[in-house]
Amino acid sequence: MPDDADAPFDIARCLERVRARDQQAARELVEHLYPLVIRIVRSHLPRRVPEEDLAQEVFMKMFTRLDQYQGTMPLPHWVSRIAVTTCIDHLRAQKRRPEFRWADLSETEAGVLDNVITNENDISAGDALAARELIHKLLAQLKPEDRMVIQMLDLEQKTLAEISALTGWNTTLIKVRAFRARRKLQKFFQELKKKERS
Repeated sequence: MPDDADAPFDIARCLERVRARDQQAARELVEHLYPLVIRIVRSHLPRRVPEEDLAQEVFMKMFTRLDQYQGTMPLPHWVSRIAVTTCIDHLRAQKRRPEFRWADLSETEAGVLDNVITNENDISAGDALAARELIHKLLAQLKPEDRMVIQMLDLEQKTLAEISALTGWNTTLIKVRAFRARRKLQKFFQELKKKERS
């Protein structure tokens, strides 16, 4: 019997078996989709939510909604949308943080922000890490959808088409959300600068 280890994964056949209640096929489907799901979960992970728990929730939703999958898009795209929506739902469920203040910054983050304010260009590796933390603190002030679009577009460098495939949003909506989110981030940043100077 020939070795099928190198054969491409047959999603259509696997789905047939899953719909026929084949538990082994369900395990194979999860194994096949796991790298995609865990990558999305890790890049949009809400605070204090274990990544494995969130990935498991995505797969539970996938299996409970499998009868809704019509095959009009590739299954990985459909599952990606479920994963992104699940992350957004968790971000929404978390209580919004109180107002972000200068006092919330670590000493290194305050130094990085001070460097930005005073236009000093030399940033050490430690400061680069602090800058990344600062960016995430500022992003946490945004609505989940705004945070997600900035993270995908600016931090992950995804194209509008890729974001549209992952979220189901049209490109105009993505552009509008990104524009508004950037304005909000600018406002948060300006407020921090004012507080630092006062």
